[in-house]
Amino acid sequence: MHRLRSLSPAARIGLSAICLALLTAIFSPLLAALPLLMFIMVCVAAPLMPACSLFLPVVSRGLPEKCAVALTFDDGPNPASTPQLLKLLAKYDARATFYVNGCRAEQYPDLIRSMLSLGHTIGNHSYSHDNFIMLKGGAALNAEIVKTQRVLNRLGVVPRTFRPPVGVTNPKLGDILDRLGMYAVNFNRRAGDRGNRQVSKLSQKILKSLRSGDIIMLHDIWPRDEEKARHWLVEVERILSGIQEKHLKILPLATLIDRPVMGFSVHHPVDRNVMHE
Repeated sequence: MHRLRSLSPAARIGLSAICLALLTAIFSPLLAALPLLMFIMVCVAAPLMPACSLFLPVVSRGLPEKCAVALTFDDGPNPASTPQLLKLLAKYDARATFYVNGCRAEQYPDLIRSMLSLGHTIGNHSYSHDNFIMLKGGAALNAEIVKTQRVLNRLGVVPRTFRPPVGVTNPKLGDILDRLGMYAVNFNRRAGDRGNRQVSKLSQKILKSLRSGDIIMLHDIWPRDEEKARHWLVEVERILSGIQEKHLKILPLATLIDRPVMGFSVHHPVDRNVMHE
């Protein structure tokens, strides 16, 4: 019984589908395929839902009793957008978690140091941000995560959380994260900005149904068009001010979910008392 409880929801649903198929086969071999077909459909659809924990536990919301939300930014660091975000966050005394790509962290280490010095935390968002990494083998996925951990370790931090590219999971991810002492964090509030290619009404989409406990996902990417970039910064500030107008606090992610998000490596140059997570 304990072994059954330790199985992932996908494994338990799969076993149930097999048992139902065997029972159904007694009466109709043709209908016996239906439970298995439904299970396959669930396995295909569920990974596309960032909040779904079918294959592994996924944190996608925080504690609603905190009367707060958390801000997360994906795909940085970026020499154009990151400094602007850091200025806005400092203006509102807000701490965010940046889910960075290893290749970009390697290219812009000073931006990682700036994030840390200002009290923000860092998460692992794979090395190359391959949108199709979850369709590849476990070895490729493991390499993407481990390579980013090594880059960030040299910069003084050890992320304890991983956010998969596009928020997509697969059956291999849970075992990989367990071996690395990590866990998955996605989000439940996003604006469909397509990597800051679509920033119109960004704040309206985020704030419209915002609730306490929400984990907001935005992008640390500089829009290609300068006018759109200026509009993006305006929209981000509207989000920051709009959260306050809703009488919600912006808490560090670790505080909102009540779990550590990041540790320090021996290379960490920043005073640990600066950090809030």
